[in-house]
Amino acid sequence: MNDFWTRRQFLTRAAGSTASLALAGAAARSLAYGAGTAALQGRFLTHVSVVRVNQIEVTPTRSIGLDEAKDNRPDLIRSRREAFARGCPGGRMTWAISWLALHDTRQEYKDARRLLASYHEQYGDEITFIPGGYHAPMYDTPENIRKTIHTSLHMISEMVGNGYRPQCLVAGFLGAENQRYLATEEGIHVCQGQIWSQHAIDYGDGDGGICYPYYPSREHYLKPAQGAADFIDCVCLDGWTCDFLPARRDGFQGGFNSRLGVGPIETVGNLGLEAGRKEMMATTAMHFDQGRALNGMGWVTGIWEVSVGHDEDLAWWLQAVRERWPDTQVMTEGAFGLEWRKHTPGNAALNYRFDAKGTGAPGSEKELEIQWFMNREFRLGLLKNWTTGGPAMAIDFTRYDLPAHEPRTLQREWSLMNVLNQKGTRPQDKPMRLGQLTAEDQRRIFARYPELKKLA
Repeated sequence: MNDFWTRRQFLTRAAGSTASLALAGAAARSLAYGAGTAALQGRFLTHVSVVRVNQIEVTPTRSIGLDEAKDNRPDLIRSRREAFARGCPGGRMTWAISWLALHDTRQEYKDARRLLASYHEQYGDEITFIPGGYHAPMYDTPENIRKTIHTSLHMISEMVGNGYRPQCLVAGFLGAENQRYLATEEGIHVCQGQIWSQHAIDYGDGDGGICYPYYPSREHYLKPAQGAADFIDCVCLDGWTCDFLPARRDGFQGGFNSRLGVGPIETVGNLGLEAGRKEMMATTAMHFDQGRALNGMGWVTGIWEVSVGHDEDLAWWLQAVRERWPDTQVMTEGAFGLEWRKHTPGNAALNYRFDAKGTGAPGSEKELEIQWFMNREFRLGLLKNWTTGGPAMAIDFTRYDLPAHEPRTLQREWSLMNVLNQKGTRPQDKPMRLGQLTAEDQRRIFARYPELKKLA
């Protein structure tokens, strides 16, 4: 079988196997935090589809946005699964179902739940819960979110049957305390818990983290754990792979969409079929070509709500990925996170690097090149005009060694910003040469990346 299809060992584990893995992982971490086996290698793609009732179900009793019941009908869910199968025969995907969709007593939702359960049996798909319509911590307390998660996971286990237990939670954003709860109380060690570079879009802000897997700190969900004392044994995953050039913008700054990447709304929906699909593949290539070369691993992910449609674009994209990168492994969120966890028991060895030139799409200027350096201690973003040979300017320097805390009151701003942030929302967020950073910050950067001294 072509390596593009998820291999047999990534089938959803039964509850007993998951518990054994959790115990083994906890024992290993207690003995040697940060020690690890060989880093995970290869190209990986994960796809999540969301089934919901309301556009944004921020709490079990409060919704924001439109009623989308008609756009989550069983026939549309079936259309999505068939599109995924056309693009990725034999592949497995993750389904996230909302609180209202779990509880809705209308016949179409009863049928939808039975259909999702059948997809686990038929294809090995993962069925899990999405709390708060991506924005749970912005609108509800950690205690209420914990109760919602616990109840919903139990309902999903009963819905699927045969002792089923999801390996991950899909959450959009999820605070550190609730990710700790997932790992310690629910035995779930993977969470799609942050949306990278999200700011001034939708109903929650969360810029400042790492776009590839990491273990969050108990201080802040966007901060990689610094050691055993603040370590949460829950692999935190991004929700959308975006073009790095538009992603540096704040919301729709300059008239451009900062979320442009592999998602259908921003690409095909806004740019048209040809330009949109071209951008989807160009963003994928940022990770599967140069990203794979720099990191040994390339990972592309996206969450497509059933209600947005674009099923043919999903089938096309998956097929195009198969043809261009036939070694790509397509798997569920939980399977990918646990595979990364098996190879990476801590954050000490994190050293993600990305180097991307603009694609020419709106907001992704062809003459610009962006480099990212992401590790346990900090993330650093550099931007330059590669056509003129101008100096590389630091647009982001976020230190993770500094104390951090999440909001103590309900609010939409859940970002982690300190020294310099790419979004440019604060007076100090002005691009600068590395030599303009403090001596301490320069020492920290050059100790890890001595080749950057020439840019000071």
